[in-house]
Amino acid sequence: MLTDRPAPEGLDHGAFRAVYAAHYAPLVRLAYVTTGSRPAAEDVVQEAFIEWYRRGATVREPVPYLRRAVVSRCTSWVRRRRLERRHAGVAEPAWTADSADAQAVRAALHRLNPRQRAAVFLRYYLDLPEAEIAEALGCRPGTVKSLLHRGLAAVKEELDAG
Repeated sequence: MLTDRPAPEGLDHGAFRAVYAAHYAPLVRLAYVTTGSRPAAEDVVQEAFIEWYRRGATVREPVPYLRRAVVSRCTSWVRRRRLERRHAGVAEPAWTADSADAQAVRAALHRLNPRQRAAVFLRYYLDLPEAEIAEALGCRPGTVKSLLHRGLAAVKEELDAG
């Protein structure tokens, strides 16, 4: 366990534990929405926390840092999986859900690119303001507005067609 080792200079174990306890589950949900895989989501979030732990006090704002790290790692994960599937000739996985409405929404979200999906999740599930979403995605607030607008339009179009 990370906290069994001496903490990097300037990083307090208590602060690390508090951030981990408060933000692990929401970050896993963010990663799951982006990757569609619970094990991959947990791995991505663990990697982000490990990287923060290693960086120690150089990370001044851990929560925005962790969000951005998770989104970045998820985007890379999705790209790798799509490339692997394309080369293997495997179709994209179908989403399963309890109700037809939930299944339709998940399928529509799955068709968004990872940045749009992350923006929609951060805005409408975590209820973050555009400035924090921009920080998490590493872009400008105007780009967030565009991602949300286009993402919601694509979801609406998909749901109306289905």
